[in-house]
Amino acid sequence: MNSSSSSPQRSRSNNNHDDRPRFFDSKTKSKCWENAPTVPGRHPERWRKDAADNIVCKRFCNCHGCLCFQYDHIVPFSKGGESTVDNCQILQTRVNRFKSDKEVVDKNQLQGYSCDVKFTGQAKIHSILLLYVWYDCNQFQGQSPGSSSTGIVRKDKELDIIEMAVYGDVIRPGNQCCCKTVAEMLGKYKPKDPLAACKLPQDGESL
Repeated sequence: MNSSSSSPQRSRSNNNHDDRPRFFDSKTKSKCWENAPTVPGRHPERWRKDAADNIVCKRFCNCHGCLCFQYDHIVPFSKGGESTVDNCQILQTRVNRFKSDKEVVDKNQLQGYSCDVKFTGQAKIHSILLLYVWYDCNQFQGQSPGSSSTGIVRKDKELDIIEMAVYGDVIRPGNQCCCKTVAEMLGKYKPKDPLAACKLPQDGESL
């Protein structure tokens, strides 16, 4: 559940005449996103961590993959929870479906229902994109990077690929680049975007 110091308020409305808004409005969602933990080294408007420490991408709202998320009522709406900022958290979609209308779910339980994804840098680019962008959660086989500096670099490069596929560019400390056309790369067309071209590993190269 949310680690907020104040507990979310419950509605005292008569259930026979419940006029509470069922869904979070856009302002509440924006604030809820801002309240979520940031991902070190990633753009805070693109990446955040949910209540179970899962990395999620802002573009993947209400989908079903491992980087997808939903806006969740901490106190379920069916149990009197309001659609307010203090009762909102982001949750990986599959975790949110497990939580459902449960009122008390600790972080360990949420993590137990999270997608088992490990950033390794060992998979080919198309496999990563299929895993995160198009398909539902599958176990990503490989050695966990742990806390080593090599593992951190690999994770950043994997997220760079996903970010480039989704946004068309990468914005993070140490790497700002964008997609370029063949004509731009051959010098036949002057690019309007001053950012350098993103470089992807070729077959056989590690991320």
